[in-house]
Amino acid sequence: MNLLTAFVVVALLLGTAGCTRGPSDATITGRVKTAISNDPGLKTTKVSVSTNEKVVHLSGTVKSRDERATLIAVARKVDGVKAVKTDLVVAPEQKPGVKPQQKPAVQARARSEPRAQLKSTPPGPGVPPER
Repeated sequence: MNLLTAFVVVALLLGTAGCTRGPSDATITGRVKTAISNDPGLKTTKVSVSTNEKVVHLSGTVKSRDERATLIAVARKVDGVKAVKTDLVVAPEQKPGVKPQQKPAVQARARSEPRAQLKSTPPGPGVPPER
């Protein structure tokens, strides 16, 4: 029986050795934030990073589509990340010194034509209408 017990114990230990949980969500979030801040092109980028069940969620406003793509690529490379979801919005490009165009105010037109006169309704039955 001792040999059987030893075999069961060894089998259980080997079976659970491969079932490591990996990094926690908080650890993954920290690693993604570090990876973003270590990337030379993303040092000034400010985005929100959160992780739920090893799925990283990026949100915020970025300067360009290239910056958005780089953020996603950096997050995907982090160990333990299963997937990356984004709510990153690319800010419209504005030229320095140029204000965004505003739509002109809509003004109501004044009516210059007279309204048609309504004829009065005939009085009750038995009274001839006016001509």
